[in-house]
Amino acid sequence: MEKIFRICFIAVLLGLFMPVHAQKKKMSPLFNDDFIILTGKNGPSCKDIVNIFRETRSLHFQDPDAPRFLLVDQKHQMALGIGGYVRLTTSYDFRGISDNVDFVPYDIPTPANPAEKSQYQMDASTSRIFLKLVGNNKALGKFSAYIETDFRGDHHTLRLRQAYVSMRGFLLGQSWSTFSDLASIPPTIDFEGPNANTTLRNVQVRYTYNINKHWQIAIAAENPNPDITYGTYSRSIKQRMPDIPAYIQYNWGASSHIRATGLFRGLSYRNMVTENNRTLVGWGAQLSGLATLFPGFTFYYQGTYGKGISQYIDDLDSNNSDLVPDPCSEGRLQALPVLAFLGGVKYAFTSKCFASASYSQVRLYSRHGYYDAEGYKYGQYAVGNVFWNVTPNCQLGVEYLYGRRMSMDKSCGHANRIQAMVQYNF
Repeated sequence: MEKIFRICFIAVLLGLFMPVHAQKKKMSPLFNDDFIILTGKNGPSCKDIVNIFRETRSLHFQDPDAPRFLLVDQKHQMALGIGGYVRLTTSYDFRGISDNVDFVPYDIPTPANPAEKSQYQMDASTSRIFLKLVGNNKALGKFSAYIETDFRGDHHTLRLRQAYVSMRGFLLGQSWSTFSDLASIPPTIDFEGPNANTTLRNVQVRYTYNINKHWQIAIAAENPNPDITYGTYSRSIKQRMPDIPAYIQYNWGASSHIRATGLFRGLSYRNMVTENNRTLVGWGAQLSGLATLFPGFTFYYQGTYGKGISQYIDDLDSNNSDLVPDPCSEGRLQALPVLAFLGGVKYAFTSKCFASASYSQVRLYSRHGYYDAEGYKYGQYAVGNVFWNVTPNCQLGVEYLYGRRMSMDKSCGHANRIQAMVQYNF
């Protein structure tokens, strides 16, 4: 992986000193007038190949836009994009902290620690590098191959975020889960985003079909990796079936849609008392979308409910809440219900400046008498921010966040954070 990025980086540097073929035609805001195309020889316009970058872009606010540097083959049928961004965030917590570089209500201490009421942090590990190959041929149609990394690995090493190939409606590899509605997530500087988000990245095989210009459906088989609290009389075993999410979506206008999503899981474990393997059913339902109510004003929303789906909820991911011990029967586990919802708005003052605000909440419910005195009961997350695109490639932002965590023993904690960001895209 590192060798690939070194080679591509050298190619970009050489491109800066070589004659280039620069697009002069005005493009969509996604593409800047100053993007650089390196070609094998003079040829026809690269418009068609550039349009594939536009059609296959990610809808998550924090994912990189189109690359500035494109390497195009001689026939102008394939192009390799090299891009990403450098991002610096600085933050200050006061009157309580979230014990995390990201603002996570789950990580707010309960009860509050009087010795830890504030903290100052700086972070550049969410900077991104990506490679994207796009093309069009008779066998595959319009296709793309994408690899994206950030620096959230151990000791700020490269970490794989996405790696997939898409063609003829299929996506194969690691990408955002089909249970995630990326366009319905309000913009934030905070890397984690609203705690009710369902933004899991997973290895999967997905098929998406556009019925017509308004209706779209998708179904996927995704890698099972449940978060489970086993207790004394149960243990982990290999999972036996994939997670299966599916959705149906209705689109209208330029950027409005409503989506209904379902999720089915088989969560397997071994009961050490009865010495047999068991599989519990996990399921989830989500209604999400966004709507442009009038020019410049956008409304975002998500509502999610299910059992055994904590791994898919941002505030509960990696906290072993999909299955927990059943106190009514030794060795048995149970799936806890979870409710998550968010709402947000964005208003664009100009083409270069916009503001947004959102609120979200996650609730984990006890069943069959299960009670953990230090366990999570619910978390709240509120955010307001302003973004300014100083240039097409440079963005500044400032943000205020408030979080609250309530534990099952009714102890609670609060946190406040102010942070600022500078990001340069390349």
